[in-house]
Amino acid sequence: MGDDGFRKHPVGAGPYKFVSHQPGVEVVLEAYPGYWRRVPNVKTLVMKSVPEATTRAVMLKSGEADIAYVLDGPDAESIKRDSRMQVVASKHASIFWIEFADQWDPKSPWHDKRLRLAVNYALNRQRINEAACLGFCPPAGVVVPRVMEFSLQVDPLPFDPQRAKQLLVEAGYPNGLDAGDFVGIPGFPTVAESVVNYLSAADIRVRIRGMERAAFYSDWKEKKLRGLFLTAAGNSGNAASRVEAFIQSKGAYAYGGYPDIDDLFLQQARERDPKKREAVLLKIQQITIDRVMFAPVMDLRALMGIGPRVVKHTITDVWMSPFPSYEDMEVKE
Repeated sequence: MGDDGFRKHPVGAGPYKFVSHQPGVEVVLEAYPGYWRRVPNVKTLVMKSVPEATTRAVMLKSGEADIAYVLDGPDAESIKRDSRMQVVASKHASIFWIEFADQWDPKSPWHDKRLRLAVNYALNRQRINEAACLGFCPPAGVVVPRVMEFSLQVDPLPFDPQRAKQLLVEAGYPNGLDAGDFVGIPGFPTVAESVVNYLSAADIRVRIRGMERAAFYSDWKEKKLRGLFLTAAGNSGNAASRVEAFIQSKGAYAYGGYPDIDDLFLQQARERDPKKREAVLLKIQQITIDRVMFAPVMDLRALMGIGPRVVKHTITDVWMSPFPSYEDMEVKE
């Protein structure tokens, strides 16, 4: 049938079968009675694409939706105050960090390690967590999520705006730094705004520039985002997966790298002893901290709003996944 035929009527082997699809609007699925585990509890699933978190929250409150995914902090807070509903945090491996895209360019201010350190000291990660994540997102010291195998368990640099300003002075910016546009990963406005506020308070001045989500990921991969930008990743695997994509110089999303890190990445890939492999991956992560390659912000725990009809949400039942076990969900009829 080709790609076109598959888009019109996809087939698979899961607990639900395809009913209909409106591109960019919704997908309708129906429980498959011959599924090997058992017939799913919920007979019909309607998955709607709703880009705005505030709209998703309104749909939950009105009863139009039973579960609202990935809510922003203020929206989740309003749902938490409603006794009919609840907010559940995921346990998947995702993390926010600030990328220094131009640190490899000797002509860029971000080539100076002191400025990258200043950004790290400027961030009050715990307050950002409380504002954007209701306290569920642990402050991060490295860009590998702490729940991943072989991740380096380390605390972030402390919040110290005076130290950040002193580093700016030492780097030759006594009046602060105009750092241009700042793009935040779409879908998490409170995280981006909080980061920008803390940077501005430390005299690192940036302007938020909005982007559509697909364009953001495309520009990131094509290395079109410059200066500072806030990103996040939730790809699965272990620490090696993160090193491969974001840290080693040949990574799909890496703007640069170091020969010693590249060598260590290849070394761990050949290593069969788990303990030795872990030691190499921990060393790579420590190097990223020592060289201030990133400004980690916090591990992401996606906030899911659960409506009153849901008896069993299964949000945290699938390890390292933000999504529920659909066939095990239960709702009131």
